[in-house]
Amino acid sequence: MCRIITDNAIICNLKYKNKEGWKFQNSSVQYNEQGKQKLLTGGIILKNKKYFMIGAGFIFGVIAAYMTILGNPANMGICVACFYRDITGALGLHHAAVVQYLRPEIMGMCLGAFLSALAFKEFRARSGSNPLVRFLLGMFVMIGALVFLGCPVRAVLRLAGGDLNAIFALAGIVVGALIGIWFLKRGFNMGRATSTSKFAGYIIPMIMVGILLLAIFQPEFIFNSKTGPGASHAPLVIALVAGLVIGVLAQRTRMCFVGGWRDLFLVKDTYLFSGIAAFFVGALLVNLLTSAVHIGTIGQPVAHTNELWNFMGMVLCGLGCTLLGGCPLRQTILAAEGDTDAGVTIMGTIAGAAISHNFLLASSASGPTNFGAIAVIIGMIFVLAVGYFMSQEIA
Repeated sequence: MCRIITDNAIICNLKYKNKEGWKFQNSSVQYNEQGKQKLLTGGIILKNKKYFMIGAGFIFGVIAAYMTILGNPANMGICVACFYRDITGALGLHHAAVVQYLRPEIMGMCLGAFLSALAFKEFRARSGSNPLVRFLLGMFVMIGALVFLGCPVRAVLRLAGGDLNAIFALAGIVVGALIGIWFLKRGFNMGRATSTSKFAGYIIPMIMVGILLLAIFQPEFIFNSKTGPGASHAPLVIALVAGLVIGVLAQRTRMCFVGGWRDLFLVKDTYLFSGIAAFFVGALLVNLLTSAVHIGTIGQPVAHTNELWNFMGMVLCGLGCTLLGGCPLRQTILAAEGDTDAGVTIMGTIAGAAISHNFLLASSASGPTNFGAIAVIIGMIFVLAVGYFMSQEIA
């Protein structure tokens, strides 16, 4: 029996054979253009794939926490949304002077996933599935994340550092995922992408190479923060290597910090969720060993204490990610594998970062802005409308 979870993936009850005979296990599967079944684990033995995910999640968590020791902002060793926001500012697309820096981790993630996809023959250029809707969903995902001040990855990382404000954000992600699941069960689907020119699939990796060159050579038109989170960063080479490692791990495991909650509640599958849990353990361990755990809500780095909008911002983010089929990390990896729909989503997140800071939507340590709260409400109306009107029961 198979159940649809996204526009290109389903959950099936698969069987494999070992020394004890045939065994059954839930696993995510994907179909290529020839209709041949392909395991999302990329060939890893089914019975061992969760152990690989746990190991990958743990390593990711260790890296994310340790990057703060190497210079990244506290409780923000890795934040995919925040790092896209910083890149947006460095390119001059917004003028918030404290969050402008070309984060090599992002380029590393994309290029690491790209090289991994090529090495394991999983690169496949595809496109054509409601690009405008994806762009706008990506935009609102970023707006929701910047009202909270962090993506789903940073929500877990903040909790591992003792920031109890993250509990409201994680609750928001879960609620957003549950609403998204309701739409998925009603038949929500943005359509299947079709194969396209390989050149189209190379565009996002090529853009990342270009941004990396800008980070290395620093031409005059690049902005760099002198103070604030943007001024805190690990050395370029170390950040790039960290991103490459994360990119490979995320590509091999299909790690997703929203998809884990989706699969847990939709089909009781713990594969992706085990990566989230292992990430938390890895980050917590590093923080404990380095005395970086500070439990509380007040005075947390790059955070505010407004419970309602921490929650609502991440409801919007979690719902948008569920409908898109993945969090900002997952969209980056998909784009590296040749998925131009994910590339359009990334462009939407960049637009969302620019809009958030140019129109005073992003929160600060003082709390959310009135404009940010209004934007979240507008975003929720839009995303709910997308889920409702693009469900098969309505269509």
